[in-house]
Amino acid sequence: MTINFQNYDARNIPFEGVFDLVIMLCEGGFPLMETDEMNFEILKNAAKGLKSQGKLILTTLNGLFRFYHTMDHLHIEHSDPGNAAYKNSTFDLMTFRDHHTAVFEDDAGSKKELKCNERYYVPSEITWLLKTLGFKKIDIFGAKLGAYSRNDKLTTEDFEMLVIAKK
Repeated sequence: MTINFQNYDARNIPFEGVFDLVIMLCEGGFPLMETDEMNFEILKNAAKGLKSQGKLILTTLNGLFRFYHTMDHLHIEHSDPGNAAYKNSTFDLMTFRDHHTAVFEDDAGSKKELKCNERYYVPSEITWLLKTLGFKKIDIFGAKLGAYSRNDKLTTEDFEMLVIAKK
């Protein structure tokens, strides 16, 4: 079997009604864009690429988690060797955007810094956005790192949420 990999900007893809399933895990670009409009374009293109009964499976940052927890605690827990560390984290409650600097070491051993701007979403926002795009059935679950399951009810302890939507 030969796989034809293609590279596109997720905000502007040429596919329309060709896929049974679109998968965007580990944010997959959404919600990492600088504006809500750019994030919406990613969702819009995912919906456009689906067939009439197609499904979208995505994970996104859980605004309920961010609302209830400080990022300092999270970053301390996840600053193991080999993982990125975070500094200068600020969370804007009006936009649900977290601005921080990720510090990591590349394969050559050089330390790098990346300024990040990530958008957290609450379940009602995701539901509204997807209904706007024509999805009829939308289920939201808690997302455990590397162990996604429909059995995990979304809580404020879940850093991400798993969204399964059907047109």
